[in-house]
Amino acid sequence: MTLALTAYTASSAVGHGRAALLDALRAGRGGLEPCDFETAQLQTWIGEVPGVDTVKLPLELAAYDCRNNRLALLGLRADGFEQAARAAMARHGAERVALVLGTSTSGILSAELAYRERDASGALPEWFDYGRTHNTGSLVAFVRDLMGLRGPAFAISTACSSSAKAFAAADRLIAAGLADAAIVGGVDSLCLTTLYGFASLELTSSEPCRPGDVARQGVSIGEAAVFALLERSDQSDAAVVLNGWGEASDAHHMSAPHPEGRGSRAAMQGALARAGLAPADIDYINLHGTATPANDVAEGLAVASVFGTSFGSGLPCSSTKGMTGHTLGAAGALEAVVSALALEHGLVPASVGTRVPDPAIPVALALQPSAAKLRHVLSNSFGFGGSNASLVLSRRAA
Repeated sequence: MTLALTAYTASSAVGHGRAALLDALRAGRGGLEPCDFETAQLQTWIGEVPGVDTVKLPLELAAYDCRNNRLALLGLRADGFEQAARAAMARHGAERVALVLGTSTSGILSAELAYRERDASGALPEWFDYGRTHNTGSLVAFVRDLMGLRGPAFAISTACSSSAKAFAAADRLIAAGLADAAIVGGVDSLCLTTLYGFASLELTSSEPCRPGDVARQGVSIGEAAVFALLERSDQSDAAVVLNGWGEASDAHHMSAPHPEGRGSRAAMQGALARAGLAPADIDYINLHGTATPANDVAEGLAVASVFGTSFGSGLPCSSTKGMTGHTLGAAGALEAVVSALALEHGLVPASVGTRVPDPAIPVALALQPSAAKLRHVLSNSFGFGGSNASLVLSRRAA
């Protein structure tokens, strides 16, 4: 069974909605800026979504107020997505539309701010509501209450694979007959825990990140809100379908990938098998491509083992994290949307930030955006602890 992307939207550092993202993809333009977030004193670059702090939640949902949920609301309002989702609820019934969203830190910034206001005994201020802000389930609870959804609803928090895995989970729910449609995606917002955490691991870059580059230093942290509406492809004439997915857990290390990409290789192979495709059928790969030394090499080796690629030649690949930053729990959904736009508009996105490809990474990195006729695209999302997910998105046959 294939699922159509009936509607989809993404808000990131390059702007709100599909049009802003497509424009950046076509121009090979990024949205990273020097870090000036909150009180962070770090020499790094970030991908901040404009306008998040001006968003106001509905009064009846004020208890959910935090940066992550404000970003979620901003994202839902882009591209008419909220209206499309409500139309699906009218078609199928509120109890038959599932909600599966990925996040890594949810509204943890609210806890960071509350911690500053603790009293002499260490108690947090009364205004702090852990369940509706910091908790990873807050995102789903907020969207569910906002929309009036009554179907299966849960959050996935598996680091950077979270929102890619949301697509797979939704497919399973619909296949099992538990839902007729699903709202999927991911929202992750900037916070001090993430910025300082990645810096403590010596994984942040002092310049805009350079995925796959011989001189790459590490990640640029970003934020994003991404949503997609999935319905059975025989019930929609949408141009792009979720054709397959693969998941694997190699559990090699808490924060480092298996050096040969064993788990990521298994995820890619699983996605191809579920889609009924051979490696030669894939026209473009959106790499996880975080710009850390270990991740990019491990992923390159895994791609080469599945697709037979080699340095500088073969199947075109790129990482779009040089445009948006690494949006962590939202990255899988964001790059699924990038892949959908690439399919719809015949575009191979550039690996923005890459200057001199590392010969140790045996793939063909696209350094400039280019026109191409694409039928099948693979999108990779690999998380800490070896939680790996790959999606195959396809353009519907004419």
